[in-house]
Amino acid sequence: MIPYGRQSISEDDIQAVVDVLKSDFLTQGQMVPAFEQAICSYTSADYAVAVNSGTAALHVACLALGLSSGDLLWTTPITFVASANCGLYCGADVDFVDIDAETWNISPEKLEQKLIIAEKDNRLPKVVVVVHLCGLPCDMEKISKLSKQYGFSVIEDACHALGAQYQNNPVGCCEYSDITVFSFHPVKPITTGEGGMAVTNNQALADKMTLLRSHGITKDPSLMVNEPDGVWYYEQLELGFNYRMTDIQAALGLSQLKRLDQFIGHRQAIAERYNEAFKDLPVTVQQVGGQFQSGWHIYVVRMLVHEKLSHEDIFNKLRGEGIGVNLHYMPVYKQPYFQQHLQRVIECPDAEAYYNEAITLPVYPEMTAADQSQVVSLVSGIVS
Repeated sequence: MIPYGRQSISEDDIQAVVDVLKSDFLTQGQMVPAFEQAICSYTSADYAVAVNSGTAALHVACLALGLSSGDLLWTTPITFVASANCGLYCGADVDFVDIDAETWNISPEKLEQKLIIAEKDNRLPKVVVVVHLCGLPCDMEKISKLSKQYGFSVIEDACHALGAQYQNNPVGCCEYSDITVFSFHPVKPITTGEGGMAVTNNQALADKMTLLRSHGITKDPSLMVNEPDGVWYYEQLELGFNYRMTDIQAALGLSQLKRLDQFIGHRQAIAERYNEAFKDLPVTVQQVGGQFQSGWHIYVVRMLVHEKLSHEDIFNKLRGEGIGVNLHYMPVYKQPYFQQHLQRVIECPDAEAYYNEAITLPVYPEMTAADQSQVVSLVSGIVS
């Protein structure tokens, strides 16, 4: 089976982990701060807060922005459920903005239309989570202008997009957002096994997220309510969580980060070969404009389906031939949990149309030309 994604682990990665295992600190040592600093250097962000998953990063980001019961969080329906769940964790209500028909990211035009209506109804969002699907950045300048006009905070869910660029700047620089979050799951641009990171240019947000990731506890006397009664003294200031990243994970991330540009280059080459192979077929690919450089975390195609060959038929044929295709994603509001709890009709026709046609094809750093030729041949044989 050719998988849709797979980690690339080198001997240097293995040695970096072994070195930590032989050290005095497996957690709360120096590797996490070093990894945070390396991510800041790569993304040009001022602050980074490492956590144990991209989901945890979304959660502490929402809390740091003050999202709570009675508030609204909006996001795209074409994403992993965590992009919406982070709002529910905070007690907020969640709603969805339809996607752009060509980029498949959240549509700034539809966002503006929804905001106009929401302002009249006094139901504006407190936070909008935009998702860089497949690694393609959203149109952040347009979204930022809307955030200033309508007064909401912006989180970039860049779990697909470490290594991508927007307007020649790295995703994560937070020029047009309050916080950007990354994931280091094994199929992501780099991996720490499990793990995540939130980056920001706002020190107060960084300090709040740092506090929340470790039980809400501080040992900093300048932050304490009471006078310390000894060097052992600490205080819990918030109801926080155990969202810490281990030094083992951080060491792997630091080692992986050295090869990120190489990984992105290989993914880009695979995407370009796919694009060329499919240009004369009844296959739609994600549209990447001039100011956008995708990280190509995944490669999604939309295939023309008809009465004789359904979406499921195409999916099953490819799986049956050893191609580990996937589907990213079912609209979140179609999930049973959301169907039960939203208790209202969600209308996102472009998201529905996407879901009825989308299939994720394999792309990963160690994918060979022969592997890709096999995928292209099978896809071509099915749809041509």
